[in-house]
Amino acid sequence: MNQGRVRVLVVDDSAFNRRTIVKMLESLPNVEVVGYACDGEEGLRKLIDLRPDLITLDLEMPRMDGFTLLRIVMQKQPTPIIVVSSRADDENVFKALDLGAVEFVPKPSSSVSPVLMDIREELLAKVREVTSANLKNVMARADNAARAQELFVKPASRKKNVSETASSGYRMVVIGSSTGGPPALQNIFSAIQEDLPVAFAVVQHMPPDFTRAFAERLNRFSALTIREAENGDLVKPGQVLIAPGGKNLEFFANGDEIVAKVSEPKGHQRYLPSVDILFSSSAAVFGDRVLGVVLTGMGNDGAMGTRAIKSAGGKVFAEAEESCVVFGMPKEAIATGLVDLIVPLPLVCKEILHDCGY
Repeated sequence: MNQGRVRVLVVDDSAFNRRTIVKMLESLPNVEVVGYACDGEEGLRKLIDLRPDLITLDLEMPRMDGFTLLRIVMQKQPTPIIVVSSRADDENVFKALDLGAVEFVPKPSSSVSPVLMDIREELLAKVREVTSANLKNVMARADNAARAQELFVKPASRKKNVSETASSGYRMVVIGSSTGGPPALQNIFSAIQEDLPVAFAVVQHMPPDFTRAFAERLNRFSALTIREAENGDLVKPGQVLIAPGGKNLEFFANGDEIVAKVSEPKGHQRYLPSVDILFSSSAAVFGDRVLGVVLTGMGNDGAMGTRAIKSAGGKVFAEAEESCVVFGMPKEAIATGLVDLIVPLPLVCKEILHDCGY
């Protein structure tokens, strides 16, 4: 990645969208838009000629669509890609992430509209994050996600006995991730081949309206039951609750039951959903039976939560730099001096299961 100005290629079949995205990007002092293309074929030619540091990519285009271009880019000239796609294309966005896109920004509308400017702050934040990405690890995660989809067969669910469902006995595993997180989470949960008497909760930094589709996608490749959390959900072994985009996920005790609370952002939160809030809430309820896992991502979300878990007697794992797409979140957690284990992504699931007694 160029350490000076970031040279960006914009690929979108809408002239209005191209102009708007170019205008947004050029407002950043270290960004230079070196070219644009109206379809995948032109984008491929511009990629070869201009060799940009970063590409913003629409998925639905004539002649050569974004998926085809993405595959070719990752095979021939690997370059960080941010998908800028309509909210109507949830499944397509996750497919693009599987193929190697580093991040995505949802367009507010698939049609030409001035409200496209509403994504400005999010797009610029993602550009800053992606310029720190380890592209080698992006490609490795894309390969792993593809293999997991080919090999996994979801087993039939089994009935849990009383000891497994007792709230006083099972472990809670809470996981936080951001840039590079979706393929990492798929890697972890697809490796779980049988139901477990362990509860999970996940914060993946993601905008509203995408986490439900994301949870459904993860659910197809895991023996666990994975779904988007709803206010009032009971926390149960063998279930994974995904924090809804744009909100926070917390837990509280109600007698012998643990109940999920989906809450609005607190003040001017920088990260949504919040890893710190999930971790701190889980520590307060589960005490020394909580395991926190901090995966790839930009920023320091999870560092405060790491302190909360350790203060309650729990454990924290952090993803090793060698496998991170962006080492920001794990680095900040490790900097607290409280992380119990630093582990590369391919071994994260194994270490979680080992810590939970499997």
